[in-house]
Amino acid sequence: MTFTLTESLRDSISGAMENQETVFMVDAAAGNLIDAAELSEELADTDNYYALPRWTSQDGFSVMEDFTSQLHQPLAKERLLETLHGGRGVFRNFKTVLKDYPEVEKKWHVFKNSRIQSYISEWYNGLREVWGLEKLDFLGEAEADLVHDDFTFRQIDFSRDKKSILEQTTILPEDDITESVQAAFDFLWRKQFESFDTANQTGFICHSLSEDFAGCITAAKVSELSDVAILTNLFVPESFRGLGIGSELLDMCMADLKNNGKKWLILPNIIMPETMEPLFTKAGFKKMASGYVADLQQN
Repeated sequence: MTFTLTESLRDSISGAMENQETVFMVDAAAGNLIDAAELSEELADTDNYYALPRWTSQDGFSVMEDFTSQLHQPLAKERLLETLHGGRGVFRNFKTVLKDYPEVEKKWHVFKNSRIQSYISEWYNGLREVWGLEKLDFLGEAEADLVHDDFTFRQIDFSRDKKSILEQTTILPEDDITESVQAAFDFLWRKQFESFDTANQTGFICHSLSEDFAGCITAAKVSELSDVAILTNLFVPESFRGLGIGSELLDMCMADLKNNGKKWLILPNIIMPETMEPLFTKAGFKKMASGYVADLQQN
């Protein structure tokens, strides 16, 4: 049985991973955690219960090491390094040192949470792969910088990028449709994209460091006077999914539209796979009729 990784369940898993005293499992039917000790061996072996991603004290120590190695505050870094090599009480002493540096402590919590959330995302995408489902796109607070280390993002120049976008993007194929139906969906998408004059469109394109096309997003202004924009395309090739590129493209586009005076971004009657819905929900979109809408001024 599959289950959805809701924000509530994600938070519960995050807390349970650091609990060294109780072993929890995901109850797929209920969508929450259950104490593994309460399950019989027969139930625990069914496909309704899933073990959480394994997180040991060594994993926690590695996160502290990684955080300290990238820290740029000399005094705090020196003291944290001494703590890491100080023997017993490392975890307690690490927290004690951070109390003396409130700004560093804030960065630590963001860094640690991002690492754990990334760990959970990888675990969940591993399950989705077993279930025969597509990986989802997750992006933590500290991971945006990592994405920019491995990929380049720039504003789309439609005079030179339009042809590439049309050649590279396609509606995600489904196993139970024929090639002719797939071609029809692609045709409808291109008609939607091309129905807006490029002069009224904006967007961003992403490439890998080796210049491979890694994704794009476009949005059209209804008019210069209107405060509404329409999302006309968001695509990430399969080989680059699950790395946070889609989330980053969406964030950049929404911020750009907001800075240019747009209040609403809508997705009207679009052809969108179910796997992309969490991406838009996380970005603040709400279901409306057969589409989605986001208030850009609240993001």
